[in-house]
Amino acid sequence: MSQGCCRKLKTATREKLRKMNLLRGRDVLPSEFWDVVAVTAVDGSQRDSYERQIREKIERKELPLGAQYKVFSDPPGCKIGNGGSTLYALQQLNDIYGKALSNLRILLIHAGGFSQRLPSASALGKILMPLPLGDPIYQMLELKLAMYVDFPSQMKPGLMVTCADDIELYSIPEEERVSFDKPGFTALAHPSPLSMGTTHGVFVLDLHERSSFPEMESASCLSFLHKPSIDKMRDSGAVCRKQGGLFSMSDSEFVYTDSTYYMDFDTAKSLLNLLNELGPLNCEIDAYGDFLQALGPKATIEYTKNTANVTKEESSLVEIRQKIFFLLKGTPLNVILLNNSKFYHIGTTTEYLFHLTENEAFRSELGLLSSAFTVNVNENCSGCCIMHSVLDLSCSIEAGSVVEYSRLEAGVSVGGGSIISSCWVSSGLSVPAGAFMHTLCVSHQEQTTFVTVFFGIKDNLKKSVASPAHLEELLLFGFNLTKCLSHWGMENECLKFSGDASSCSLWNARLFPVCSEQQSSFLMSLRMLQAILSGTTSSPPRGTTLMSMQDCLRHKNLEEMLKLKRELHHDIKQGKHSI
Repeated sequence: MSQGCCRKLKTATREKLRKMNLLRGRDVLPSEFWDVVAVTAVDGSQRDSYERQIREKIERKELPLGAQYKVFSDPPGCKIGNGGSTLYALQQLNDIYGKALSNLRILLIHAGGFSQRLPSASALGKILMPLPLGDPIYQMLELKLAMYVDFPSQMKPGLMVTCADDIELYSIPEEERVSFDKPGFTALAHPSPLSMGTTHGVFVLDLHERSSFPEMESASCLSFLHKPSIDKMRDSGAVCRKQGGLFSMSDSEFVYTDSTYYMDFDTAKSLLNLLNELGPLNCEIDAYGDFLQALGPKATIEYTKNTANVTKEESSLVEIRQKIFFLLKGTPLNVILLNNSKFYHIGTTTEYLFHLTENEAFRSELGLLSSAFTVNVNENCSGCCIMHSVLDLSCSIEAGSVVEYSRLEAGVSVGGGSIISSCWVSSGLSVPAGAFMHTLCVSHQEQTTFVTVFFGIKDNLKKSVASPAHLEELLLFGFNLTKCLSHWGMENECLKFSGDASSCSLWNARLFPVCSEQQSSFLMSLRMLQAILSGTTSSPPRGTTLMSMQDCLRHKNLEEMLKLKRELHHDIKQGKHSI
């Protein structure tokens, strides 16, 4: 990207943040902001978590006031995907607003799921991940609202659909606006390498080879491909070629990939009627693959039988997809090409670390800080990111690490490339490089207790084996689980798994000790981690209850977690006043 394009992107992003900061904590005017901001949750527990946290944010005047903030949980039962969540959210919005719904501008943020690839966001939710900017400090919710701050005034009533763990930055000519006023769907599109197209949605457009591209333009989409192969992109005519300079792409070949999209109220009403016809959903529907692939004059029904990207294939899936196809076939898919734009995904531990500590372009575009809403950060903490935390001045945090919602006492050191989240680290302790450590409050035997989970940053918590007989296939910090157990004085037979007995993974392995205090919880887990790294032995005391990450979410004490965050907030405020 040229320096001029970078400057435009940075300037446009900072202007959106400025507008958002002006809206925070004040009553918004009609059409100045969303009428409704709706967030989806995977279940009732996550819904309660989101509702409480959003309520506290409104009380602290961290969000624009006057808009309606709603949280809708998926119904109990099978996984229904973000497409199913979209349908159920529409149903609940219709139950609340009735005929008035047709006059509302709604932002729908999909934030359901257990965040297994970024477990620090599992308990309180990825839409409320902290970010090192803003005063008061931003969370992902505020950043999403900031990036779309210009949309409501340029939008007819309808529904804007987006996800909680991605960020779209873009610039447009000063005299132009991104408008959502056409019937059907209108999607944002970003020029991307072909490799990115294999993991996203790709638009097939009627664009001829040309030497230059405007900063923004509108196009009509012929068809939409969902996570296609590079050969499929080429065969479908999705690959664009350029002769001269394109705003944000260095590759001579590229595709336009998806991010967020808008549907007008008539289209939303059609989907609502479809849900009434289908009844309770029993399969996974994708809000991108299953809705957008039905659109455009070249859309065909073949995709309805492709189940490669489905977590669990249900017998009714193809039938439901075909009903969606026939319902939406012929609906226009308008595309807004944002040629000077970037798409960032922050849904994994490695992405979180990279974007907050190493990605200088991203940090510059958003104006991210190395330390935000934190006291006592010294020169021994460079190249890292510390948020909403209290540190002793003698602490040392190596480059590439993130510390959030934590207390670090005298002499604590944290190795590079680690995540310390919601922890209380006692004096003199050393956290190894590449460690993920996160303390959760859980209710156990009618008591408030603490569990500190620990993993390697690159560990795969989703990988599962069929039985405990295959423990050597599960790797914790690069060591197979059988070896880890030996360092903790445990036999393979002692290890229990929560949930489905036919699926054994790091996510549901009962490895982590339950403790009565936050500090002792961290210490005990740290000693277990150090034992496997040093080849020594550290066994939890006899009779100690062990929980899995899955258990922790089932028994999380939300009230206590939020209380600890409030106490940190108070202490940081007091600490800043005393400096």
